[in-house]
Amino acid sequence: MTRLPALAALLAMPAAACAQTAPETITSKGNPILADGRYYTTDPAPLVDGDTLYILTGRDEAEPEVNDFIMPEWQLLATKDPASRKWQHTPGFIRPENVFAWAEPARAYAGQIVKGADGRFYFYAPVLEKNSDAKDRFAIGVAVADRPTGPWKDAHPSGPIVSQKVPVANDIQNIDPTVLLDDDGRVYLYWGTFGRMLGMELERDMVTPKGPERKFEGLTGFFEAPWILKRKGTYYMLYAGNKAGPDSDCTPAVYHACQAYGTATSPFGPWTYRGVALKPVSSTTSHAGVVEFKGRWYMAYHTADAVGGGHFRRSVAIDQIEWDDSVSPARIRPVVPTRAPQPAPAPTRNIAGAASAVSSNVVPVQYWIAALNDGKVRANPLPPEMWGTWNGNNPKQPWVEYRWRKPVTIDGSRIQFFADQPAGSGIGVAPPAAWHLEYWDGGWKPVASASGYGTTPGAFQEVRFAPVTTRCLRAVFDASGNGPHAGVGVQEWEVLAPEARVPTAAPSVAVAGCA
Repeated sequence: MTRLPALAALLAMPAAACAQTAPETITSKGNPILADGRYYTTDPAPLVDGDTLYILTGRDEAEPEVNDFIMPEWQLLATKDPASRKWQHTPGFIRPENVFAWAEPARAYAGQIVKGADGRFYFYAPVLEKNSDAKDRFAIGVAVADRPTGPWKDAHPSGPIVSQKVPVANDIQNIDPTVLLDDDGRVYLYWGTFGRMLGMELERDMVTPKGPERKFEGLTGFFEAPWILKRKGTYYMLYAGNKAGPDSDCTPAVYHACQAYGTATSPFGPWTYRGVALKPVSSTTSHAGVVEFKGRWYMAYHTADAVGGGHFRRSVAIDQIEWDDSVSPARIRPVVPTRAPQPAPAPTRNIAGAASAVSSNVVPVQYWIAALNDGKVRANPLPPEMWGTWNGNNPKQPWVEYRWRKPVTIDGSRIQFFADQPAGSGIGVAPPAAWHLEYWDGGWKPVASASGYGTTPGAFQEVRFAPVTTRCLRAVFDASGNGPHAGVGVQEWEVLAPEARVPTAAPSVAVAGCA
């Protein structure tokens, strides 16, 4: 959902408010690198120069419940040793309007800095082109500097090197550039999003297009954010993959992305899908870059794990990559994300997080059953932040069920419904006409002395009942409408024990049912 007032306010900020902030030295506690919520960093692009690892990042500035990319500038992180957790952070590192006279301000999407054969540094930046009548005005410009920290100037002042009009017409959104300077000095540029990737060779000046734009196939589930690298003669293309479904090795829901990758023996392929390098993280988007630094390989990526973080308030993390050289081409071992130590969870009556969740329906790929008991509630949720039944042929009486490893004693429940249609509707997602709870005791039985079952969406509806001890609990819904029926959507479902306790970990494997 675009929030134009927020962007308009950003564009109207006085110049003094947009000035570059002086670099600061920080000591991170772990991942994400900047975690206190003062700055949100996103779309990392690592670069090595000498004894320093740099990470170019965007900057998210969306308000907490705004589902839009509000990204006015790029930032820079730098360290001599990632293990030291000491970083220099430069906010306001580059702003589009300060480098590209032909660019509009305030849309600073994922870019990359690459060192050229001439020893200078080239910044490939997707920005909005002013005074263009293209259907999509995102275009890729190139800036140049003598050092990674700048100062930067436009290397092609006449305009972008890629747009929907140059060097040839295309009809994709031209963002997420990644560049490879190959061992033989040839230069390759790749970019793309929404399931389409293009690439072309550049002249050795790092700027001038050489040869045609090419389309690429073979990268299963490609969505966006390509990242090219070469190791031991093999070309690796990492990307944000979206291959949704219950049996997917990549993503459980269409709004999620993993870091998938493919390999090739030449810069333009053909590409062969090889698997997943990083499973979905806490943000729905996934964007990563990989570099070798002082003999070790690292992946920089972003998550929603900082204080106040979210899908549009993301923060950069970094972890090591391990290679499996026992196979050819070498395999990237899936990265295991790390996180700074977190405070012990507070005692709670809610024990839903210790259960496995199942449902009566095959969950449509826009939803995610794991959202039922993830402990997260938003005022403006995205589809994978809820369980739902809407698929165009919605069931009359669906249910969701929690299964615990051992019997638990419970006496209450809270549920928050999601709806985009009013009560009584037979289309879309509407509050259920009614619902009730059942527990397993040799058969499914309704809980006794229920205090009432509210159906108002957007707020927790609590029901109290006589204590029961069970291993399985169901919420059964009567879908709205008389046929066809509306879908049912639940953002969070809590189950309450009589007394608060420190929550236990979620089961690592599915728990068997009670029937």
